[in-house]
Amino acid sequence: MKASSVLMGTLPADYYFSTDFDNQTRILFNYVFPLKSDDRLNGWLLMDSLLPTLVLSATYLLIILEIGPKLMKNRQGFELKYPMLAYNLFQTVFSAWVFTAGIEYYISGEYSPVCQEVDYSEDPRSVHALRMSWWFFFSKFIDFMDSFFFVLRKKDSQLTMLHIIHHSTMPIFSWCGVKFAGGGNTSFGGTLNMLVHVFMYAYYFLAATGIRKEYLWWKRYLTKLQLVQFALVILHSCGPFVLQECQFPKEMSALFLLNGAMYMVLFSRFYRSAYKPQPKIKPE
Repeated sequence: MKASSVLMGTLPADYYFSTDFDNQTRILFNYVFPLKSDDRLNGWLLMDSLLPTLVLSATYLLIILEIGPKLMKNRQGFELKYPMLAYNLFQTVFSAWVFTAGIEYYISGEYSPVCQEVDYSEDPRSVHALRMSWWFFFSKFIDFMDSFFFVLRKKDSQLTMLHIIHHSTMPIFSWCGVKFAGGGNTSFGGTLNMLVHVFMYAYYFLAATGIRKEYLWWKRYLTKLQLVQFALVILHSCGPFVLQECQFPKEMSALFLLNGAMYMVLFSRFYRSAYKPQPKIKPE
């Protein structure tokens, strides 16, 4: 079914008369994205319904935009050097673990970097790919700590629109990827993202140690690396639309295209505002 049909009010009657949010969510997803959810995920943490992910993302926004700032209003920011060192080191190692698991499928030849269908069977390698996709999804909740540290340290300038949109929407996009297409082409973007996180959290770890700034000259290249990541995700997501033999769901590819394009625009704007050379003012 097409999204335009939804706008025309032709959703099944069950959607309008149902008082069960989970049932409405299931009907809506089946209508806009006529894909069967992965039965292997039954009973997995946070995967039976989108509702817990929506609630957690909304709670995140409430904490960083309302509760946190109010609690810190009349307090000095916390230093939190050692908790940040521990957190960033954990994130670096964790990201490397997920990246290694993902890249192994491509190096071994199990996955094609051009197009890879999802194997919904109980094959151990397929289930392993699904499990690592779930860990990628779950890591987006761990990433909330980035924002919580900013609030507790009163680094309000770092809670940019880009930062807030990125952190609040990634769990939702990631849930959809795992729920309907865990593994296959979905692994491509996740693997790239974890590689970026290895460098990103390694940088944050070094910065938290208090190392001299001249050793952190490569900060701007982190954003460039993220832009390359989004460009590759956009290009890769075009595969099912241009390659007849590619059987990865077009609906999920469209979602990945939306995801990549949205973040490409946001990160490009950030890069231009943060690193564009300021014009020199000529003396009168």
